Amino acid sequence: MAASKPFVVNAFTKGGAGGNPAGVVWLENAEFPAEEEMQQLAAELAYSETAFIRLAGKKESASHEASDNDNASLSADLSAESNGAFFETRYFTPVAEVDLCGHATIGAFTALLSLGVARDGCNYTNSTKAGELSIKIVDGCVFMEAGGPIELAVIKDKKQLRELYEVMGLDFSAGAEALPKTAVNFPAIVSTGLPDIMLPVGDSDALMALSPDFEKLAELSESYGVVGVHAFVSEPSSDGWRVRNFAPLYGIDEESATGTANAALAYRLYRCGEAAPEKTLRFVQGESMGLPSEILCSVEDDSGQCRVWVGGEAVIA
Repeated sequence: MAASKPFVVNAFTKGGAGGNPAGVVWLENAEFPAEEEMQQLAAELAYSETAFIRLAGKKESASHEASDNDNASLSADLSAESNGAFFETRYFTPVAEVDLCGHATIGAFTALLSLGVARDGCNYTNSTKAGELSIKIVDGCVFMEAGGPIELAVIKDKKQLRELYEVMGLDFSAGAEALPKTAVNFPAIVSTGLPDIMLPVGDSDALMALSPDFEKLAELSESYGVVGVHAFVSEPSSDGWRVRNFAPLYGIDEESATGTANAALAYRLYRCGEAAPEKTLRFVQGESMGLPSEILCSVEDDSGQCRVWVGGEAVIA
């Protein structure tokens, strides 16, 4: 494999701690290796996702003005390539390729920033199987445009609700039945590149009490055509919305920080009138795993055409 040694980057850290580790393989401008080779390496690394990223070209419309603080030690050729560059990324869990992964994208561009391939204050394009998505780096933090947001379904059938909450280890009467019948308190399938079920629960105790039957959840996820379940407390705390994410269908029982699912939740909250446009929403995830993480999201709405941004801090392990 024509690649540097894989990086491990913890994305969506909170004060430098917590976060979600992702493998990152920088291929420079080489072609992707064989799919079987990438899948094997992702399985060996055993992180929830590994991103393989290559330099794909330059956007004529993109521009960058170098600051006086640019690191003089950077290679001139590499710096020139990074100006207006666009990249191509493929993502693998230990068991399968997925179209997009938020925390692995944040990790990948943090790795490129450390190499001098990407620069603070620049905008880039990331080509994925979920489409061409914008990247911006602000004060050392990477923000990615999530895939086109879409609400695919709202789950209101009582039999389906009972099955869903009970698979998640909650008494139905303490789940959907206990919540006020507002729009945000019905589970919904939402995608910003990957579809997940947004599952509201009543409070932090109910969130921490979730104990899914992972085998049944994998089967249920497959039947709904989703990656997994993104559970959230229906009312935010003073420092943000508490969330947990489960994706056993893809070999991830629980994840400590999830970019695409929180972007989807931000869009769901916006559609339900729980979030203002361009307001930064904070999602706190991973507390149940001892890895408290912070994911930042915002929704831009241009005459009904929404764009969702997701990002945060990351550190190279």
